[in-house]
Amino acid sequence: MSTTTPRTSSPARAATCEQGWTPTNVTRSLLGWGAVAGPFYVIVSLAQALTREGFDLTRHEWSLLENGDLGWIQVANFVLTGVMVLAFAVGLSRALAGERGGRGGRAAAALSGLFGACLVAAGVLRADPALGFPVGTPEGIGTVTAHGVGHFVAAGIGFVALAVSCFVLGRHFATGVDRGLARFSRVTGVVFLAGFLAVASGAGSVAANILFTCAVVLVFSWIAVVAVHLYRSLAG
Repeated sequence: MSTTTPRTSSPARAATCEQGWTPTNVTRSLLGWGAVAGPFYVIVSLAQALTREGFDLTRHEWSLLENGDLGWIQVANFVLTGVMVLAFAVGLSRALAGERGGRGGRAAAALSGLFGACLVAAGVLRADPALGFPVGTPEGIGTVTAHGVGHFVAAGIGFVALAVSCFVLGRHFATGVDRGLARFSRVTGVVFLAGFLAVASGAGSVAANILFTCAVVLVFSWIAVVAVHLYRSLAG
């Protein structure tokens, strides 16, 4: 009479699977989206800005790309980038939860999450056509609609929230050994807030629009730097 040895799963394989879902690895995966969000948003926006008829990088904000036959691309860009930033915010909260000044870390994560949510809202609520874009739109501010106002309000709330997050994290990093990152955070907050205020008060101004565009690139670079820094600081 033969006996059959019961089949059991390999302990080594089980351990490997479990290690893939450790809290640390989950946190690192969430932080990783912060490094992806900025390049994704900037590349998609620039690709459209350089190829769509009538778009002028010196005069037109990237939000205007939501209009026209290909506007759905920028709508999707806003929504997907917002979701990535939300994932980063969750990772940020988890990464800083046990550190000194954890309360500030939680506040920064909440503010960053608010920015992500506002990006999604700014995608759903399209900006109004203006400044001659899309082609055929009259020059100037143009017709103001409810969804256009909603877009501006969502963007304004999100931009201010992210600027404050820069300052909060700047203070958090200053309490440790990350003095360089603390300065970078504060400078980014100042430049980003200045860029938003400039473009909000001077629609169509070349200088204001260029400053704002540079500020957007800078703040997404800051998110990526923070994400990579915290990713590397966590044990594998």
